[in-house]
Amino acid sequence: MKHLLKSVLVAATFTFAAGSSVAVYAQEQQAQSLDELLELVQQNRASSQRINAEREAEFTSERADKQALLNRAERQLADEKARGERLQAQFAENEISLANKETELQNALGTLGEIVGVARGAAGDTIGRIATSIVSSQFPGREDVLESIAEASEVPRIQELEELWLAWLTEMKESGRVVTFNSEVTLLDGSSETRDVTRIGVFNLLSDGEYFVYNDTAEEIQPLGRQPEGYVLSAAENFLSTESGFASVYIDPARGQILGLATQKATLSERYHQGGTVGYVITVVMIIGLLIAVFKIVSLSAQGAKIRAQLKNTSNPSEKNALGRILKVYQENANTDVENLELKLDEAIMRETPTIESGVNIIKIFAAIAPLLGLLGTVVGMIGTFQSITLFGTGDPKIMAGDISMALVTTAMGLIAAIPLILAHALVHGRAKKIFHVLDEQAAGIVAQHAEKKG
Repeated sequence: MKHLLKSVLVAATFTFAAGSSVAVYAQEQQAQSLDELLELVQQNRASSQRINAEREAEFTSERADKQALLNRAERQLADEKARGERLQAQFAENEISLANKETELQNALGTLGEIVGVARGAAGDTIGRIATSIVSSQFPGREDVLESIAEASEVPRIQELEELWLAWLTEMKESGRVVTFNSEVTLLDGSSETRDVTRIGVFNLLSDGEYFVYNDTAEEIQPLGRQPEGYVLSAAENFLSTESGFASVYIDPARGQILGLATQKATLSERYHQGGTVGYVITVVMIIGLLIAVFKIVSLSAQGAKIRAQLKNTSNPSEKNALGRILKVYQENANTDVENLELKLDEAIMRETPTIESGVNIIKIFAAIAPLLGLLGTVVGMIGTFQSITLFGTGDPKIMAGDISMALVTTAMGLIAAIPLILAHALVHGRAKKIFHVLDEQAAGIVAQHAEKKG
């Protein structure tokens, strides 16, 4: 019974002291009797009540503070709503007042309101013209003064109208002057250097014999991506080197647009490479044909010179030229009859024919092949054009431009190769025919002379 009572008291102690600390639990463990245990439980109970009372007081205090905060927030919200209503009413009144002031301003301006529109329009047009003018490369920042006029809503002042007038006057004056000034130039590689730049009115900028353009977006003077043809640059160099008097120079009346288009124009080298493989083959054919023609012209000229020298000394024939070899045949067959001699001479002339005519027909064949190759390139280019149309349609002409260029370039290359080859063939054939004429003439004379002796 005593043990049962002790167990109940211990359980009650744990229940009562659930919120107690570990130190209290340690004291319970140290109790040696029921009286001590009861005393400890009573102490823990009093401590727990005191702690709970403190917590309750703290919660009550905090609750009062929270309520005060809530009340203050509600008062602030009410104040802001009232302020918003006052501001809305004031905004409506200001709108009405502003509209009345606008009406009063329009009435006060009268016909001056048209001046505002005219000045703004004129300033806007002037800014566009001046900003893109090459005169601004020499006088930068001229358009900044006019921006206030273009963006103003009130009547411009006299000083602002004078700035607009001076801007046009300066543009007109500088359009008729040729001026050299020192300025920073941005090169194609991104670097910059200071150069003497010559401005020709409002048309072009020149420096060191080259054409430059003014980039109004970056406000920089830049060289063209590709300079014009050599004769144009030569005229520019001559113009820059002229210190007095007059000198001619090519200008762009479109203020750089024509020069910009010139940079997109394909060069002769680029057009040549547009011919592709067929164009390269045509070039090889033309070069081989011309080399053969040059070789034949040189060799036939040398043979002609030797034959002319032999004509001056027919009594002493040489084996180093065709006429000398024919005269040798005559000397070897001087005692034969006329018919045999004639046959022997014809045979000697026939032996000389392959040497003289070798390569002449090849030139003729190449002259005929070149335009056929050009026609082949035309067909290949048109096939590529139709393939591009099939794949991409006709919306973008640039897609078909490459194949069309190949077709036209190869046609032109075939004709360009055929014309000199035909002329070379005519020249070589004429030289060969002249030599044959001399040989036939001398052979006929020999036969006639031999016939007279026999007769």
